Amino acid sequence: MKLVSWNVNGIRAVVKNGFVDAVTGMNPDILCLQETRVQRDQYSLDLPGYRQFWCSARKKGYSGTAVFAKREPSAVSYEMQIPDHDGEGRVITLEYKDFYLVNVYTPNAQHELVRLEYRQRWDEDFLAMLLRLEQTKPVIFCGDLNVAHKEIDLKNPKANERNPGFTIEERSGFDRYIENGYIDTFREFNQEPGNYSWWSYRFNSRARNIGWRIDYFCISHSLRARLEDAFILKDIMGSDHCPVGIILS
Repeated sequence: MKLVSWNVNGIRAVVKNGFVDAVTGMNPDILCLQETRVQRDQYSLDLPGYRQFWCSARKKGYSGTAVFAKREPSAVSYEMQIPDHDGEGRVITLEYKDFYLVNVYTPNAQHELVRLEYRQRWDEDFLAMLLRLEQTKPVIFCGDLNVAHKEIDLKNPKANERNPGFTIEERSGFDRYIENGYIDTFREFNQEPGNYSWWSYRFNSRARNIGWRIDYFCISHSLRARLEDAFILKDIMGSDHCPVGIILS
């Protein structure tokens, strides 16, 4: 089973830039999208063979997530059911027989870290949600987590120590996922630097591979035996992020 996650930086734009052909080439069983930036009732996308699940932000043109699944889930829920967090379209949870799949678009701490305190509350509440699900069955969560966990996960760590996405507070939030038994799947297979999933549009950053790894698949430890591969599809264009994915037996 192939699962893929992709921050598309606007679904309308990425569709114009070859999205459908890219999905056909990847052929995922489940595709999770972040930063769709559309209202579901104002946009439709034809992707044959997939059931579609959309979670839109109240604010038009902002945030948003979607899941396209060949496998029918037994249940679907949206957001975290926490008033402080809901309304930005950032979470979709699909329940399957032997796992939960959570698609997440984690809030950015923003310029001058104006949203860092909120981001810390988000990380705590999101982890608590994952652990509640874990009481029933294993969890897979994926998406743009808006943090480079280790120095290896970005090109210029020293220059970015107090920038959004690489603060101690945000990295500690990711540490807590690991401490609670979740596995960063890509690092199970690849411990090399230079593997990124996001590049700034400025300074020809993608061509020069000056990037950050901020898109992840994390799994419960109990699913490790089923993990066959984890990958970054850096050659797929259309967004400032590229798709990432895993293969489970």
